[in-house]
This record gives sequence, C-alpha cells and structure tokens, in this order.
Amino acid sequence: MIFKRFLILLLLLGGIFGGIFYLKNQQAMQMQAQMAQPMPPTVIAATSVTLEQRQPSLRSVGSLVAVHGVQVSSETAGIVSEILFESGDQVKQGDPLIKLDATVDQAALTALRADQRLAEVEYKRSADLLPKKAVSRSDYDQAKAKLQSARARVEEQRAVVSRKTILAPFDGVLGIRQVNQGQYLNPGEGIVPLQSLDPIYVDYTLPERYFQQISIGRPVRVTVEALPDETFEAKVTAIDAALLEGTRSIKLRATLNNVQGTLRPGMFAEVHTIVGEDRAILTIPQTAISYNTYGSFVMVVAENEAGQLSVARRQVEPGSVKDGRAEIVQGLEAGEQVVRAGHNKLRPGQSVSIDNRVELDDDKVETQ
Repeated sequence: MIFKRFLILLLLLGGIFGGIFYLKNQQAMQMQAQMAQPMPPTVIAATSVTLEQRQPSLRSVGSLVAVHGVQVSSETAGIVSEILFESGDQVKQGDPLIKLDATVDQAALTALRADQRLAEVEYKRSADLLPKKAVSRSDYDQAKAKLQSARARVEEQRAVVSRKTILAPFDGVLGIRQVNQGQYLNPGEGIVPLQSLDPIYVDYTLPERYFQQISIGRPVRVTVEALPDETFEAKVTAIDAALLEGTRSIKLRATLNNVQGTLRPGMFAEVHTIVGEDRAILTIPQTAISYNTYGSFVMVVAENEAGQLSVARRQVEPGSVKDGRAEIVQGLEAGEQVVRAGHNKLRPGQSVSIDNRVELDDDKVETQ
C-alpha cells in the first residue's frame, strides 16, 4: 500500500517537472526563432550631396554706424521759446530746430547798433575836417578806432543772438525730442539726436590671418536681422591703421547705400567680405557631419547586394559653412546620399529605410 502511494507521487512529480521542462523548452525555441529573424530597418532622414556655386567670403559680424551722428545741443544757455520740429522729422542742413528767448540779447544789440551809428557820425565828421586841419590826426585815429570797436561789438552781439536759434548741422533724420517749451536749457544739454542715414557705414573686424586678403574696394554683402530676406551690397572703404591689440584683429569699415532709410545706426549686421570668384563646391547640411577623435565623418546610404539600403561610415574633410550647409572638400561625390538625421541609431552596415517626411532626433554619433 505504501509502495503504491510512493509510486503515484513519483509519477505526479515527474509529470509536473516534465511539463515545466516542456514549457521552458518551447519558450527557448521561440526566443531563438525571434533572434534568428532580421531586425527591421532603422528609419532615417537622408539628403543628397549637392553641387552648388559659392563665392569665397570671410564671415564676420558688425554694427551699422551713421556717417554723421550727433546729439544736437546749444552753445548758450536760455529758455526754450519755440520748438520748430517734430520727433522723427527729416531735416536739411541749416533748418532751424529750436529758438531760445533772445529778448535781452536783442535789446543789447539795438543799443550797440546805436553806438555804432554815433561812431560812424563822429568818424565821418573827423574825416571831413582832417583835410582842413580842423581836427588833429590823433582825434581822427581815435574816431576811426571807436567806429571799428563799435562794429566789432555789434557783430559779436549779432553772433550771440544768432546762437539763440539752433540749426541742423547736416541733412538727416531727427530722433526723439528731449526738450520742452519753456524749459531752461544749459550749454551742451541735449536737444535731439540727429543721424545721417544715406549712405551708412558698417564697422566690423576680421582675424589677423586674413590681412593679406582684404583691401580697399573689396565687395561686401550685409544682412541684418530686421530684414532677413534682403542682402545689401557694400564696399570696404577704410582699414584701420593698427590692429586691435586685445584680439589681434583688423577693424574695417564698409559703406553701403541706404536710399530708403531702412537701415538704422546700431543695427546688428552679418558681414561677408568677398575674397574670390565663384566656384563649384559640394555641400551637405552641417547637421549631417559627425565628429570623433579621428576627425569628421558622415554615414553614407548605399544599396547592398540584397537590394536593401544600408549605411557605411566615411571620413570627410569639411570646409567653409554658409547658411547651415558645409562644404565637403574631400570624401564625397555629387549625388550620393548621406544621413541627415538619426545618427544616434546607426552602426556601419546597418539596414535603414528613408523617410524624409518627419524630423528625427539629430543627436551626434557617440565618439568611438
């Protein structure tokens, strides 16, 4: 009886362990079958190597500067009696801007003119009597000196009165008015900014190593953030006599036309100084280039023997970069396809599929 029970227990245990072994074996076979299946292609975004014409240039940044730009001020003190302009007006050289109260100065001028007329009468009398010996030569000379002195005082006072009217020193555009009617104005106190806008300068710097490539008359292309779709033509008109010691760079000035007045002093500018003729170059997006300790490389897309797309790593020599596209000096040919996005998922020889309809993560390949 005991033997039968023991036998039944053994049979039950054997069935249980056999079932477990069978399940584990089936799971292992399924895993092996899954691993034996090829991995699905990795989705990437690709682009072609493009042949384009590019003119060699030296890129820099600078600022727009007015040919003439001043803060209009007064030489003399006084109370503002009349304002003859509005903020933002265009003015010509000599246009009156403000008038200071000149009542006292005009009265003094009237008195001096009366003194001048008296001196003229006395001088004429002395000049008439001198030939008749009715006056001495000394009296005649004194009358003449008195007349000259009276005339000088009148001219001096006339200049004082004229300075009570502040004129525009050159053609340009006025800024925001900084004075009010009835305000007491001190000498040198600002009245309104005045900027000459056409032409206009762009000041920028270039590294010392480019000194031999630049000269007066070099063409320059200028863009500003305020007008991103426009390019302005200019020419180098001045090169500073000495380099900036702190940065060892060359300061340059280019002049460009600004007939429409769309460019304003102080604007940030991107400047390209042209240093050569147009030439054909190969370009790809700068984001397609990856870097490691051995240099720069791209992932080239090619069709393998099975007719599937795969990638291969290829060393390249990049050149200049413009508008996000990098020149390829060596390593690629026109028409080849390279990976634009999806680098972080790739290894050489890996199968890929191209889908340029979506933007992929454009992480760099890990340095190896």
